[in-house]
Amino acid sequence: MDEYARDPCPWRIVDDCGGAFSMGCIGGGIFHGIKGMRNAPKGTYRRLAGSFLTLRQRAPITGGNFAVWGGLFSAIDCSLVYIRKKEDPWNSITSGALTGAILSVRHGAGAMLGSAVVGGVLLAVIEGLGIMFTRYSAEQFNAGYGNSSQG
Repeated sequence: MDEYARDPCPWRIVDDCGGAFSMGCIGGGIFHGIKGMRNAPKGTYRRLAGSFLTLRQRAPITGGNFAVWGGLFSAIDCSLVYIRKKEDPWNSITSGALTGAILSVRHGAGAMLGSAVVGGVLLAVIEGLGIMFTRYSAEQFNAGYGNSSQG
């Protein structure tokens, strides 16, 4: 449903890349801010300064890593939509597996296989939960209106 309302593929890649960068910066900012505070010397000022310094140095790197993952995932997903001529959960699952494998190619075949399995399983769980949630909400919507027409 939501997939059909999205931008066409060349713009979708840019959009997903930017969204992933933002998500990585925000999550990385929180994570690295806490990490910097914990690793700083004692004292409120020093802890805040350490937190801000670590956040400023590391959050954009985390955002960039997320952007690479999101852009590659979206490019593979768009390629699969073009090749298969349909948009379904298998595209996302395959894209997750291929993205994991491609990003770990420098670590060898074993790491590629492991990352592909993790990426595919993770995307399969996400797609499965999305389908389950959509069906559950559709049943709730139909159950609420199905009885009102028999009055």
